[in-house]
Amino acid sequence: MAKKFTASSQQLKPDAKFNSKLVSKFVNCLMLDGKKSIAYKVFYDAMDQVSKKINDVPPLEIFETAIGNVKPLLEVRSKRVGGASYQVPMQVSSKRQQSLAFRWILAAARGKKGKPMSLRLASELMDAYKKEGAAMTTRENVHRMAEANKAFAHFAW
Repeated sequence: MAKKFTASSQQLKPDAKFNSKLVSKFVNCLMLDGKKSIAYKVFYDAMDQVSKKINDVPPLEIFETAIGNVKPLLEVRSKRVGGASYQVPMQVSSKRQQSLAFRWILAAARGKKGKPMSLRLASELMDAYKKEGAAMTTRENVHRMAEANKAFAHFAW
């Protein structure tokens, strides 16, 4: 009898170099057209660039801190009440925080043009580590929207 495939049977394996599941998840988001080996090469090249620029901190710690800095605490969601739509601030679950952080860092890196992806990713990760850059700006804008719409918090479901 054939083994039935379930999502739980496909466990995410930690990457080879850093032995981190967070890196594996990030590389899966970085990957285009199913080319994981290229995504790993881009990521490891970016980590090499980061370690050259910031010597005193291990690159994995810089990566984890950068992701942590970009994670949003609040976001706004549309809620329709009596024919009017309100932007209601809500807390973000930890899983969604991580996926938004990945998405914003990759979007910022892909938005920069003229350099190889590994250099763009390295610079965006270093900016996020220092709490600056496009991904941090996106996070701050989301927080600012949530703060501005605090009056509608009582509509939260």
